[in-house]
Amino acid sequence: MSLPTTITDVVLVDTIQLTANIGPDCWGRLREQPVSITVYLHLKPSFLDISAQSDNVVDSIHYGHLTKAISALSPSYADVRALVHEVTQKAFVLAGVNVDAVRVVIGLPKQILLANDFEVEVITPRGKDDLQQAARVSVKDLVIPVLIGVNPPERLAKQRVITNITFYEKSGMRQVDYPAIIKQITNEIENTAYLTLEKFVLHIVRSSCLASDAIEAVTTRSQKPSALSFAHSSGVEMTRYRDAFQ
Repeated sequence: MSLPTTITDVVLVDTIQLTANIGPDCWGRLREQPVSITVYLHLKPSFLDISAQSDNVVDSIHYGHLTKAISALSPSYADVRALVHEVTQKAFVLAGVNVDAVRVVIGLPKQILLANDFEVEVITPRGKDDLQQAARVSVKDLVIPVLIGVNPPERLAKQRVITNITFYEKSGMRQVDYPAIIKQITNEIENTAYLTLEKFVLHIVRSSCLASDAIEAVTTRSQKPSALSFAHSSGVEMTRYRDAFQ
């Protein structure tokens, strides 16, 4: 295992819970839905040494003020990137000159039907426009019933496959309809049978990469929780760039 290449100081606020109207939910309804917000303040190297030595909170970043500011945000946004923008701006203002970058992770557990969560993560360096930064978008624990496997009993009935998909967007403000992409992929899979997880995962990676010009790469991990008696699951993970399928 390699050693860290740089020293890092980070103050974070993990999973602030609120509700907001941020576009259609998993049923296509425009209404408030649960939102989780996590903020990482990437500080100048060794900044936290001051408060660590003085043992005084005033020498650090007051994450209580940041939490209150985020909790008081508007309950309505055009889309998730608009919320990312608002949170990022609040973080830079409250953290002051000692923050080099702000990382914001927005969770929308009611965004994708049959998925446990949907997350959008954006890292913005100081002085840069967060709307122009590349986003990493994750669909977590998507449960897909599929006919898969080489054993005779597996050919008789569909089984649950738990899939995590991470989309790496290109830089620049772009609109990607992820619920529509996931719906298209699940519809394709419902009408297909597979012998191996490898084929199943490659199908998802290819369809995901080609779903939008804004997507630069995709990582997909799929697991069969019913495959092995004395293990949680068997699984396959693949990462591919869009140009691998062009």
